[in-house]
Amino acid sequence: MQLFSLEGRVALVTGAGRGIGRALALGLADAGADVVCLARTGSEVEAAAEEVRARGRRALAVTADVTSQAQVTEAVEAALDRFGKIDILVNNAGINIRKPALEVAEADWDRVVQTNLKGPFLVAQTVGRHMCERGYGRIINVASVGGAVALRTGVAYGASKAGLMHMTRILAMEWARYGVTVNGIGPWYFRTPLTEKLLQDEQYVAEILARTPMRRIGDLAELVGPVVFLASDASSYVTGQVLMVDGGMSVYGF
Repeated sequence: MQLFSLEGRVALVTGAGRGIGRALALGLADAGADVVCLARTGSEVEAAAEEVRARGRRALAVTADVTSQAQVTEAVEAALDRFGKIDILVNNAGINIRKPALEVAEADWDRVVQTNLKGPFLVAQTVGRHMCERGYGRIINVASVGGAVALRTGVAYGASKAGLMHMTRILAMEWARYGVTVNGIGPWYFRTPLTEKLLQDEQYVAEILARTPMRRIGDLAELVGPVVFLASDASSYVTGQVLMVDGGMSVYGF
C-alpha cells in the first residue's frame, strides 16, 4: 500500500474552493500530501485550505483566475516559494453554460472554452516547466464523460472537455521523457454546487439514472481513489489515459 502514499508530496489543485476540487484537495491531504488550494473565490479557498490543515497537512490558499497567464504564474511562484516544489497538479477548475447549440452566444463559448481548456493548459504548462526541470511530476486533468459522448445542452462544455482529453494525451507524449505523467478522469454526475439545481429535477435525475448502469449518482468520495492512484507511484507506468468514473455511463448501449 506504500505505492499509494503521497507522504512528502506537494499537490496543487485548481477549483479547490468547492465541489470536486475541494473533495480532491482533502482526499490528497488524507493520502499524505501538502496542498496548494487555488480558486477564484478567496473565502472558499481559504476554507478549503483550513480543512487541509485540520487533517494535519500543510496548506496554502491562493486566489487566482486560471485563464490569466499572469495570475497563474504568480500562483505557481507562490506555491514554489512556500513549498519549494510541486509534485502533483490536479487541473479541476471548470464551468458549464447549459444552452442548446442554437442559443449559445459567442461570449458563452469563449467563457466556457477559456476556463475549461485554456486555463488547464496555462496551469499545466507553467507547472509542467517546473516538473520537467525536476524530472518528476503527476498531472491529472478533470475532464468529463461529456468529452467522450454527446450530451444535450452542452456543446461548448463537451468541446472543451474533448479538447482537454486530447491535450492530456499530447502532453503525456511530450513530457514522458522527463518523468512527468499526464492523465485524466472523466466524471459523470456527482452532487456538487454545479449540479445541485439539476439534481432537484426528478425527471432529469430519472433520465440520468436510465443512462447509468449502476443506477445512481456518484459520491464525491468515489473520485478520490482514482486521483490518488494517478497521483501516486502506483501509476508510475500509466500516462496519456483518461479514467472514466461514471458508473458505466460511457459504455452504455441501446
